[in-house]
Amino acid sequence: MKIAVVGAGAIGGYLGAKLARAGEDVTFIARNRNLEAINARGFRLILEDGTEELAPTAKAVQHMAEAGPQDAVLLTLKAHR
Repeated sequence: MKIAVVGAGAIGGYLGAKLARAGEDVTFIARNRNLEAINARGFRLILEDGTEELAPTAKAVQHMAEAGPQDAVLLTLKAHR
């Protein structure tokens, strides 16, 4: 399944990394250093106990159109009033 995650922060990062580690095709919509880091090394998830999990197949794009067609999109952005 192709899944786009809009927002590579705490919630989006956790969900996207877990889905990628489970074998799903995950693309993060990210910016700046997050975009560069995900494309260079995959997504590194640091858990509460300090252990790390790597999702090496995760990728990132800056613009949603670059991700192409998706089966599901997770919107994990902050809501500001």
